[in-house]
Amino acid sequence: MSNLSALSEEMPTPTSLDTFEELGRTATTQDSFINFEQRMGVGADNALSSSTYGLNPISRQRVLLEWIHRGSWLGGIAVDAVADDMTRAGIDIRGDIDPKDISAIEECAVSLGIWKTLNETIKWSRLYGGAISVLLIDGQDLETPFRIDTINKGQFKGLACLDRWQVMPTLNDLVTEYGPMLGQPKYYEVMGQGPVLQGRKIHYSRCLRFEGITLPYYQRISEMLWGISVLERLYDRMISFDNATMGAAQLVNKAYLRTYKIKGMREIVAAGGDAMIGLTRYVDMMRRFQGIEGITLLDAEDDFQGSTNRGFAGISDTLQQFGQQISGALQIPLVRLFGQSPAGFASGDTDLRNYYDTIRQTQEKDLRTSIMTTYRLLAASEGVTLPKGTRFEFKPLWQLTEEQKAIVAEKTGKIVAELNGFSIIDKATALRELRQSSHATGIFTNITEEMIRKAETEEEIPQLPISEPTGPQKESIVVAPGVQIE
Repeated sequence: MSNLSALSEEMPTPTSLDTFEELGRTATTQDSFINFEQRMGVGADNALSSSTYGLNPISRQRVLLEWIHRGSWLGGIAVDAVADDMTRAGIDIRGDIDPKDISAIEECAVSLGIWKTLNETIKWSRLYGGAISVLLIDGQDLETPFRIDTINKGQFKGLACLDRWQVMPTLNDLVTEYGPMLGQPKYYEVMGQGPVLQGRKIHYSRCLRFEGITLPYYQRISEMLWGISVLERLYDRMISFDNATMGAAQLVNKAYLRTYKIKGMREIVAAGGDAMIGLTRYVDMMRRFQGIEGITLLDAEDDFQGSTNRGFAGISDTLQQFGQQISGALQIPLVRLFGQSPAGFASGDTDLRNYYDTIRQTQEKDLRTSIMTTYRLLAASEGVTLPKGTRFEFKPLWQLTEEQKAIVAEKTGKIVAELNGFSIIDKATALRELRQSSHATGIFTNITEEMIRKAETEEEIPQLPISEPTGPQKESIVVAPGVQIE
């Protein structure tokens, strides 16, 4: 309870201005700043005290959301940018697994369009507030719980995207098993207007569920246990930005106004006929031949005035401020949202790195479980047994240049070679370290588990030759069989 409520209970209601001012001088507050005498602060009977927030649930207006996504470039980027960046780079499969098996899994993911469907599902979840991807497994009942150990080779057929308006969650039949899905709908019934699986009932374990903006419990109930669109919080700022942009465009059209005063203009227009036609031709001729070397002929009683609108100062700053508010609301930097190059000496790299860190956090929070389920299903469908400890890591969005990759590979190779040369690590460990660095450099990708196991069985640790540089000569280091760095 705020102090205002406490004051209203403990002190008498002021009946005059003097009493109110006396109350303001003697009252103290703890929750926020209020100055009753100067009428400063929320609750001090000023214009600020009348401000509040209302409900504008545009997430329930499907057609409006679609119009925004279809007709507004800003609304389209707000929905698409994060989804595109979350699914742009893909993942790396790490662990004691044959590279051929990794290639088979990745080729299967491409042929089934896994990342394309995940991209669409994330987009529509951001646009509508929720969407699901259904695991399409040949020969299995969609109403039964999903079990990875029942998948045979070639049984997985991909994913099917369904947004919140195409499925109806079972609100009276919720998940009761302990786990991350506790309290979520147990089944999703596909509506008749759905693109696929019409009338089918799907168990929650066969769905990859995504939400736009997650809501607290009582608001989730009002949204059929879904979230809300990312455009709902942004709606008022988008309207303000578009209004400011269109206002600036109209201001350009009215940058130069010319006024021609004609005696008896009202009577001429009212009469029409030849007089009106003659006046129109005369004004049109004047407009056509006005210029630097033109001469304007006027009647002695007519008056011509030209006015230039100079009210363009500050428009750029105003639009930039609106753009920054939208950028902050979406957590997308201006260089990514508007394609706008930073001003001054800034390159935008810092903003992009911070944005990519945010995307990585979102991937871990919203996409990690879905990726693990999908790729384990892909492996089972390809007949690949994933060994214990297999990891799925998102590839970094910030990519190194070829020159930077070469520098990293060279430094890594030198360090590993020196450690092996001084018998600090054995050859097998050296090969593992080189292979682990391949995700960043693209080099040493052909080091296989067979090579590592063979190195482990060698009785003596082979010394990798390190030539000491003398004078202007370059250093030559052998980092692996057939691989040499000058």
